[in-house]
Amino acid sequence: MALSLKPYCLVVLFLFWISLNALVSDVGAAGECGRTPIRSAAASLSPCLGAARNARAKVPPACCAKVGALLRTSPRCLCAILLSPLAKQAGIMPGIAIAIPKKCNIRNRQAGKKCGSKYTT
Repeated sequence: MALSLKPYCLVVLFLFWISLNALVSDVGAAGECGRTPIRSAAASLSPCLGAARNARAKVPPACCAKVGALLRTSPRCLCAILLSPLAKQAGIMPGIAIAIPKKCNIRNRQAGKKCGSKYTT
């Protein structure tokens, strides 16, 4: 007796379609930084590098403007950047960098908000 492979092929194609659909929807999903890739969001904060590495460094006005805009549009994005491998590679000290919104006198910062379980503003 010959066994028909048609039902098995249909099942395999259906599973493939479901897997592909899930993958495509994950790629288009918004993350902590909205639809902006975290690398791009981090690059936009380049004026803050000195202040994010050294607690005594003065925070430039351009940095304050970028951080303020980021907190208005994607409040969780700052924590995502600070806890990312990109920040570590750039020599950013999250415990120092998380204080930048306070140093900038940004009013809409989340007082006492934690990044992960380590850092607070």
